[in-house]
Amino acid sequence: MKVVKMKAMDEQNVEQEQLEQEHETDKKSGYIQIKKFHFILILFFLVLLSTGITGFALSFGDEKVITVGTDRKEFDKLYTAYDTLKNEYFEELDQKKLINGAIDGMVKALDDPYTDYMSLEEAAQFHSSIDSSFQGIGAEIQEKDGHIMIVSPIKGSPAEKAGLKPNDIIAMVDGKSLQGMTSTEAVAIIRGKKGTKVELTIHRSGTDAPVVVPIIRDNIPIETVYGEMAGEGIAKVQITSFSKNTPKELTEKLNELQKQGMKGLVLDLRHNPGGLLDEAISISSLFVPKGKLILKVEDRNGKTKEYPSLNDGNPDFPLVVLIDKGSASASEILAGAVSESAGVKLVGETSFGKGTVQTAKDFPDKSNIKFTTAKWLTPNGNWIHKKGIKPDFEVPLPDYATLPMINPDKELKISSSSTEVEIAQKMLKAIGYDPGRVDGFFDEKTQEVVSSFQTANNLPADGVLKGESTIKLMEKIRELMETNDTQLQKAIEVLSEQMK
Repeated sequence: MKVVKMKAMDEQNVEQEQLEQEHETDKKSGYIQIKKFHFILILFFLVLLSTGITGFALSFGDEKVITVGTDRKEFDKLYTAYDTLKNEYFEELDQKKLINGAIDGMVKALDDPYTDYMSLEEAAQFHSSIDSSFQGIGAEIQEKDGHIMIVSPIKGSPAEKAGLKPNDIIAMVDGKSLQGMTSTEAVAIIRGKKGTKVELTIHRSGTDAPVVVPIIRDNIPIETVYGEMAGEGIAKVQITSFSKNTPKELTEKLNELQKQGMKGLVLDLRHNPGGLLDEAISISSLFVPKGKLILKVEDRNGKTKEYPSLNDGNPDFPLVVLIDKGSASASEILAGAVSESAGVKLVGETSFGKGTVQTAKDFPDKSNIKFTTAKWLTPNGNWIHKKGIKPDFEVPLPDYATLPMINPDKELKISSSSTEVEIAQKMLKAIGYDPGRVDGFFDEKTQEVVSSFQTANNLPADGVLKGESTIKLMEKIRELMETNDTQLQKAIEVLSEQMK
């Protein structure tokens, strides 16, 4: 395998129409050094996002808001509405609040979940994500059809440990409805200090009733690359997001695994909500021959700019990539690039489907607007937006992998009848404690198997599911999912055939 080293250069933000790409390769002792782009296009992320921010040449002074650009007739109605409210409303108005509301309304009129106006407080949270270090539950979310939907939980985060899944709908936070909120507004409510508790009311497709999920906020993991040998010369590497340090983390991990005898690689992009465009291109370049396309970016006028691989060779090991419905944006760029430009096989589920590019700009008062500037296409010119990328081998996970979580604070005992009891019965059956029924009624047989489960796990055998017993049951399901990962097993099978 050729050892690859990525070297970051200073990044500069320029206007979209001026974006130019510079490549520089320098072979030294088996290393390839790659200069980063002198621009940055931002793919939308609420949880893991690092970006440079430039400023709009706008003014928010008390007088300028009304007088600047008054010669533009399209703003006459806006100014009239503002002056009418300011002069005739029965109470004194907060001028800044009115202006912020006007901008927010203009942005919402676009009906684009990736375009958003952020107040000073919301923008501060946005900037806090730049270093990929913050406190919260650790889940990428987006607004869809008036609801707040989880794109993907982050590996090792409280959200993942609580059992949150892609496409889960967060209906309420601590009893407050999120209906009609933007994703930025929802993040401001969900995020909080380490050690504090938040309760999410979750709706999951295929279940009748919502489930309240208590989560203790924590520091969100900064590490984005995890890897290990899976036997027979096959390594598995998972990328959880595309942040500034991801190329360096990945090359270091590949070097480490190469020393351990790696002859083939399964690259796991499941539950990866994406990240920075230039990092996606840098990483894709490790697996796509030089000159082959990584992606195309198409602007509002239909003008397309192509971005070829930065590398000058192929890795000398076969590759298979895992994707699922939580693989979004930058993950899809990588999956599309290796599939169409390097013939790499994809295994898993159809990906999320985010095919647009965002940038963000600060106002002088440090509030912020993030907006869509272009759409990106795969090397073959496919726009995967709202469609996703279909894998070569479509493999579902076992049914128990999609079971909702259970609120540990809720007591499930003899004669209980609820959706939570049904979920618990299915979990018990999956790990080998068959309750005889999975219809949601907690009978004597269910009590018996709960007691057996508690005894086997050194818990008080009272036959009641609550607290530690519920948490342990969900832990066992997660462990079962890891040992019976049907998608990973298929990827290894496909890779083994290539290695023969």
